[in-house]
Amino acid sequence: MSVQRRLLPNISALAAFEAVARLGSFTAAAQELDLTQGAVSRQVRLLEDQFGRQLFERDSRNVRLSTAGEIYAEAVRSALGQLRDAALGLMSNRHSGILNLAILPTFGTRWLMPMIPDFVENNPDITINFVTRVGRFDFARERLDAAIHYGLPDWPDADSTLLVRETVAPVVSPDFLAGRAIATPADIGRLPLLHMTTRPGAWSEWFEHQGLSAPTGPGMQFEQFATAAQACMAGLGVALLPQILIEGELQRGQLVPAPGQPMQSRNAYYLVVPHDKRGYPPVASFRDWLLGQLEKEPAVLAW
Repeated sequence: MSVQRRLLPNISALAAFEAVARLGSFTAAAQELDLTQGAVSRQVRLLEDQFGRQLFERDSRNVRLSTAGEIYAEAVRSALGQLRDAALGLMSNRHSGILNLAILPTFGTRWLMPMIPDFVENNPDITINFVTRVGRFDFARERLDAAIHYGLPDWPDADSTLLVRETVAPVVSPDFLAGRAIATPADIGRLPLLHMTTRPGAWSEWFEHQGLSAPTGPGMQFEQFATAAQACMAGLGVALLPQILIEGELQRGQLVPAPGQPMQSRNAYYLVVPHDKRGYPPVASFRDWLLGQLEKEPAVLAW
C-alpha cells in the first residue's frame, strides 16, 4: 500500500471516530449512526491500527480522547463538515456552495437581514444558512464558516474584519421622561436601570465617561437588546442601548435620548472567518459584498 493511500482513512471509520469524540460514548455514537457498539468500536480500532496511535483512553466506565485524539478530532470535524457542504452543493445544483453563518440575535435581524435580499439577488448560487450564536464558539465543532461577532479582533486562528463601531447612550420612553425630573446624567443614577447580561460593565463605563460614580443598586437583566428596548418602551426604566439597533424606535418617537453624552464602545462588530475558510468562495463572496454595502451606506453612529 502506498504512503498516500495509507494516510487516507475509511470514511466510515472517520464518522465513527467523530461521533464517539463528540458524544463521549461508544453507545451513544452507535445509536446515532444506527450501528452496534461493537461495529463502532471496530471502526475506531481500525483507525488506531492504521496510524499506530491510541485515539481514546478507555476504562471500565469512561472513554475520553487521548492527546493525539484531540488533535485529530478537530481536523476530522472540519474535513467531514466540508464534505457535507460539498455534498449539499451538489445535491442542490449549487455551483458556489453553502455559507453557514452565525449571527447575533438583534444585530442580525435588525442590521443584517434588511440587506440580505441584495446578497441573494446578486449571488443566486450561494445558499446561506443562519444560526444564532452569542460569544465565541468552536467553528469546526459547530460546522460554521463565518460569524458576525461583537467584541475585539482577537478571535484565535481567525481573521476579524471590522464592520461597525458602536455608540451607546441612555434612552427612555417619552412618558417615562415626562413623568420624572431627569435633567442631568446624575439623575439617571437614581432611576431603575435596565442591564444587558452580555455587557455587565456597560453602565459603570458610561457613568465613568460622564465623570460620575456608578450606582450599585440592582436592576432588571436582559439577554437581548430587543427585549430591553421593549421593556424601556413599557416604562420599566432607562436602558443603555446602541443607536444602530434602535434607529426605528428613535425615529418613531417610541424611545428618546436621556441626558448624558453618548459613549463609543471599546468593542465593535466584526465578520470573523476561521483561517481554514479564508479561501472558501461563499465566504469570500459574502465578505466582499458586506464591505461593499458598508461603503455605499455607512452605518450612522452619531446621535
